[in-house]
Amino acid sequence: MSNFAHRLLRLDRRVIFLLIALATLLPLLYPVGLPIRVSPEVRKIYDHMESLPPGATFLLSLDFEPGGKPELYPMAISLLRHAFRKDIKVLGMTLWPAGTGLAETALSQVAQENGKTKGTDYVFLGYAPGEASAVISLGQDFHAAFPTDYYGTKTADLPLLTNIRTLRDVNYVVSLSVGFPGLDTWYVYGKEKYGFELGGGCTAVSVPRFYPLLDTGQINGLLGGLRGAAEYEILLGQEGKALAGMDAQSATHFLIIFLIVVCNVVYFLTGGTGRRSL
Repeated sequence: MSNFAHRLLRLDRRVIFLLIALATLLPLLYPVGLPIRVSPEVRKIYDHMESLPPGATFLLSLDFEPGGKPELYPMAISLLRHAFRKDIKVLGMTLWPAGTGLAETALSQVAQENGKTKGTDYVFLGYAPGEASAVISLGQDFHAAFPTDYYGTKTADLPLLTNIRTLRDVNYVVSLSVGFPGLDTWYVYGKEKYGFELGGGCTAVSVPRFYPLLDTGQINGLLGGLRGAAEYEILLGQEGKALAGMDAQSATHFLIIFLIVVCNVVYFLTGGTGRRSL
């Protein structure tokens, strides 16, 4: 036991790195579906989407760049799948120029999965420059803010936008936000002025600053980080990248805790004689 304990305390750090790598990679390749409790703020967005009738208009603003993709992109996929499953009309856009490609890819991919038609079932408007002024412009005149969609088609000629003149004609808006402009912008310059219902999603580090808006009902729900995305996948009954990511995160945490506990127990049992400088 003593020899084993000393060898354990002198374990090469590269072995630990390898174990961490395996604990991260294997759940991503083979998700096990560890249990996750669905939070009320996530369920509120799901329930509101469920309450929208077929033909309602849903605007999804993907306000993030590639750095926010691991947490926010799975949210976008789930929200789009939910909308198309309910036969809700989708308007996609972004306030971030670097997010245009991600937004277009997500919308076209999920639309193709569900056999939806561009211009009739969904419209991708592209990047709206101007941050706050872009939201105000949409609130005043959709067609003036976006004379053409991302693909160059005149918005006045798109069947989906025939009856959509301002943000007042949109039933629900969700901003997936990695920073500013994002959810704050949609709330301050959009919801309060034009009276639409607003939900949001953000990276895990930003969740605390949006709870005041959530607690006062200024936004009706919040998807927080990778966990929020995974919770929404659970509600949809699908196994996506967010659930796999949560499995990997949980497995890594369990392994780190296990190694800390075992090494500390062995260290004290050996009286600290196995200690060495790293």
